[in-house]
Amino acid sequence: MSVDTEADVESETADRSRVEQLGVELGEAITETPEYRRFEETKQAVEEDDEAQQKVQEFEELRQEFMLARQTGEATQEDIQEVQQAQQELHNLPVMADYLEAQEVLENKLEAVNEAISEPLAVDFGQQAGGCCED
Repeated sequence: MSVDTEADVESETADRSRVEQLGVELGEAITETPEYRRFEETKQAVEEDDEAQQKVQEFEELRQEFMLARQTGEATQEDIQEVQQAQQELHNLPVMADYLEAQEVLENKLEAVNEAISEPLAVDFGQQAGGCCED
């Protein structure tokens, strides 16, 4: 049985603070990457584009209607196709296509960061750190 001394608790707190500070620094460093800046720029462009916002709203309304119909067992193949068509129209907008591409590039960058963090931990931090009993 081990009893933590005040020095042990202070050391643990200092280590936790150091790790948390490194996390803050990592987050700040990520926001300075070209991938993140491009993602933010394309996100803002989508938010400022009236046509894109209209298509987003139309898609969300159709998606909500479909989800309700699916819950009540009234969804049809035609409903699915309508939602897919609205999504395709949204994704075909140049401003949205740029955003989706930037999002994918950023996700790839973050996955590489996740792998770098996970390597010394012998666990896939992003996938399993919060999980339990996975085969």
